[in-house]
Amino acid sequence: MSLHSRQLTFSCEFFPPSTEKGLQNLLTARQQLGQVMSPAFFSVTFGAGGTSRDRTLNAVQVLRTHDDTEVAPHISCIGSSRAQIDALLQRYIDMGIRRLVTLRGDIPEGETVNSDFAHASELVAHIRATTGDHFHIEVAAYPEYHPESASPAQDFAHFADKVKAGADSAITQYFYNIEAYLRLAEQCDKVSLNVPLVPGIMPITNYASLVRFSDNCGADIPRWIRKNLEAMQDDKASLQAFGVDVVGRLCQQLLDNGAPGLHFYTLNQASPTLAIWNTLFD
Repeated sequence: MSLHSRQLTFSCEFFPPSTEKGLQNLLTARQQLGQVMSPAFFSVTFGAGGTSRDRTLNAVQVLRTHDDTEVAPHISCIGSSRAQIDALLQRYIDMGIRRLVTLRGDIPEGETVNSDFAHASELVAHIRATTGDHFHIEVAAYPEYHPESASPAQDFAHFADKVKAGADSAITQYFYNIEAYLRLAEQCDKVSLNVPLVPGIMPITNYASLVRFSDNCGADIPRWIRKNLEAMQDDKASLQAFGVDVVGRLCQQLLDNGAPGLHFYTLNQASPTLAIWNTLFD
């Protein structure tokens, strides 16, 4: 497939490292991914609490100083006051940030958190009201539905609220069943939610961690994939080769069916994402 067949947006997600070694690993991954993929932007995840917020800010600052690739911090309303959000927005404006990934954020299990915004749609509306069109606002979408949603209809209604509040585009939770994505895209078309719906892509590198993370976030691993991974879990090379084949085929199908790009959850590693990339554009 040609990169120039239509305008596509490719991007990569990092998490903010907590150690100097982790920071060096992040910079190495950024350099390798940037050289091969020339991504439209790198996003940086955000955790509730002051320490996590500071790590996100630090990671954004470091990434901004190494090349001209746009950096898109995640911003979450859970555990944040209106004043904290406004201060963070101003900080990002002062840094020259023009894109945000705007989320509600996860509520820590068993904890009660105080927030001035209960839903991501409220945060999107607030950002638009206070900063106008300064930021390109990305929001999350869930092809297989958010695990806290009472029903698929409720989940889609929440997504529609975020778009109507002023979102420019959406990045999905990862999935391995293309029908889930195609159905969500069809639902958007039916009600004229005309924003790019970029699939989130999770490389497969480890059986146990993928199952644990998928169970927590509600992402389904089809039985045929799970059983193959289970059988290969002690054979790292075979598992990773299988993962590249499965996810590479999924990416190709998504692009062939009109997806506007791909957003890779890199886990701060370049090799798994680049292995998939090479199946598409080598």
